Amino acid sequence: MDQKEIKLLENIIDYRKLKLNTNLTYKNKTNLIMSKKEKKKEKELKIKWLEIPEEHDYPAAESYLGLIYSDTKVKSLVKELENAEMTSFKAKDIFRASKLSLLGVSNSHVEKNLQKIMSGKKMSPLLLVRDKETSTVIVADGYHRLCSVYTISEDIDIPCKIV
Repeated sequence: MDQKEIKLLENIIDYRKLKLNTNLTYKNKTNLIMSKKEKKKEKELKIKWLEIPEEHDYPAAESYLGLIYSDTKVKSLVKELENAEMTSFKAKDIFRASKLSLLGVSNSHVEKNLQKIMSGKKMSPLLLVRDKETSTVIVADGYHRLCSVYTISEDIDIPCKIV
């Protein structure tokens, strides 16, 4: 990421932090409106991604899924995730399908991931599971990465594996 992109990302993060601050007066909030040029650049920001999830993502997914499903079901799901093809979805769509709350930029893991993005380090794709009983998508691994990306822009495509 070049210096202009880093500065833009910092401005976007500051904008989002201030926008979420409910103590601001209406006048101060209206000063936070991003220009069309800034919004366009926001969508063009390139987040670097690894081609496939990291090896340690699968045990993390297994641990989380173990809270929801039986051991047999978890092992089956993780094996399916390992063999699944890569795909991508917009951050906003993953959030809607998961019905999760957005963690703010004050969360240490979200902040750490934002620093990774700003330094140009590659992020690991998400691991997702479709739960047919609840009609939701479970973020088996990558919730903090999802929140970090969403903080920048809800329209960014996030690579993932989904089963």
